Amino acid sequence: MSQALTKIEIPGVPSRSGKVREIFDAGDKLLFVASDRISAFDCVMPNGIPQKGEVLNKISKFWFERTGDIVKNHMISVDVADFPAPFNEYADQLQGRSMLVKKTEVVLVECIVRGYLIGSGWKEYQKSGTIGGMPLRPGYRQADKLDEPIFTPSTKAEQGLHDENISFDQMKEIVGEEKAEKLKEISLRLYKEAADYALTKGIIIADTKFEFGELDGEMILIDEVLTPDSSRFWPADTYQVGCSPMSYDKQFVRDYLETLDWDKTPPAPALPDEILEKSQAKYLEAYERLTGEEL
Repeated sequence: MSQALTKIEIPGVPSRSGKVREIFDAGDKLLFVASDRISAFDCVMPNGIPQKGEVLNKISKFWFERTGDIVKNHMISVDVADFPAPFNEYADQLQGRSMLVKKTEVVLVECIVRGYLIGSGWKEYQKSGTIGGMPLRPGYRQADKLDEPIFTPSTKAEQGLHDENISFDQMKEIVGEEKAEKLKEISLRLYKEAADYALTKGIIIADTKFEFGELDGEMILIDEVLTPDSSRFWPADTYQVGCSPMSYDKQFVRDYLETLDWDKTPPAPALPDEILEKSQAKYLEAYERLTGEEL
C-alpha cells in the first residue's frame, strides 16, 4: 500500500500540531494541513492511513462550497500555487491535503448536532432519559433517528484534555445569549442541509461537530466540516436500529485496538496493514459517494 504522510514540516515557520493536523502561521492567514495520522482513545497511532488527509481536506472543501449560502467560511484556497511563500515551494507535501484559510477569533464552544441517538447521547438517554440535559420522549432505541435533530454544545478543551458536554444555558453564559442562539440556528441548518444531501448518496450523517470563528464581527464556519473525523457517517444500506452501526471512520481501528492487551495510554501500538487498508477503503468510499469523484 502507498506510504502515509504522518509528519509535515516547513522549516522556519511557526506551527502547532493537533492529533491529525498541522496549522502553520501565514501572517494574517493560516495554513491547515491534514496529515494521514489517526488517533483512537485520545492516542495518536505510530502509523497512519494513506490518503486520509486528502480525504478530510477535500470533503471539507466540498462542504464549504456547498454551504456558503447558509454561512460564510474561512476557506481561501486549496491550490498550492495560491499559497504565499514559502508554502508554495512544498507542493510535494501539501498538494491535496492543505487549505489556506482566514484567521479568526475562535469561538470557545463546539457546536454538536445529533440526528440519531448513539454514542454519549445514547448512554445519557439510557441513564436519565435526556440528551444534553434535555428530556426526550421514552421509547427510543440505540441508533434511532431522533424526531428532530438536537443541538448539544460542548466545551472546546485544550489538547490532551477531554471536551465536556454543556447545556445550552451554559453555552449562553460562555458566548452570550445572542451568539448562542445564532450558532444554534446555523448549526441546525447546516446539519439538515448536509444530512438530506448525504442521504441521497447512501450516507447517514448521525451527528457532527461544527466550529466557528469571529471575523470582522461576523460568525464564520471554520476548521474541518462534515468529515468522517468530525461526524459519524453510516452506510444507509446496512443501517439497523438496536445496535451500533458500521461507520465510515476509524471503527476498524477502534475495534482492532479493543482486541489487544493495551491500556489505551501512550505509546500506542502500530496498526497492521490489513486494518490500515480497510480503514483507507472506508475513507475513500465516503469521499467518492459524497462527491461523485475518485481521489
